Amino acid sequence: MRTATIRRDTTETQILVELNLDGAGVYEVSTGIGFLDHMLEQLSRHSLIDLKVDAKGDLHIDQHHTTEDTAIAIGEALSKALGDRKGITRYGHAYAPMDETLSRVALDISGRPFTVWRAEFSQKRLGDFDTELFEHWFQSFAQAAGITLHVETLHGRNNHHIIESIFKATARALRTAVEIDTRKADSVPSTKGTLGGAD
Repeated sequence: MRTATIRRDTTETQILVELNLDGAGVYEVSTGIGFLDHMLEQLSRHSLIDLKVDAKGDLHIDQHHTTEDTAIAIGEALSKALGDRKGITRYGHAYAPMDETLSRVALDISGRPFTVWRAEFSQKRLGDFDTELFEHWFQSFAQAAGITLHVETLHGRNNHHIIESIFKATARALRTAVEIDTRKADSVPSTKGTLGGAD
């Protein structure tokens, strides 16, 4: 089983993440931020990655540290669970429609973190969550996981629909990218023989 446990303890947050790439989308998420919990549940359910997140942060200040450190811990857990990346499909992309909204995500488990973000929100908050932190969550996640990540909302008006479709598209793209390619299960999907750095 490709699993990982990450503990991230700082003066600002204490976070435990447990992750299983070969799961069934079972989740147990508690960050203290209701809307973020809802999105991480979507990420787990639609990627079929089992995910446990227990995060305690300095929410009396704001949501920034908890959001950022949760993304880092999940990204680190994903990278650790992938190991040497041998046999993975590596690339994934998905479209996720949600009523009037359509989002597209493409990603490469390349070892070269990079994020392109093309999504906008007309509200400052969704539930108790600051919408400006969504982009930061994805940037932090991609950096820690070593993923090249392109996120784009093609059209949409409802802010809830926009971000939920992004998380669902990310989940579906991850589901494809982390799967083992049975035709090449014994090799790393790169002409260099390793993932990380230019190839």
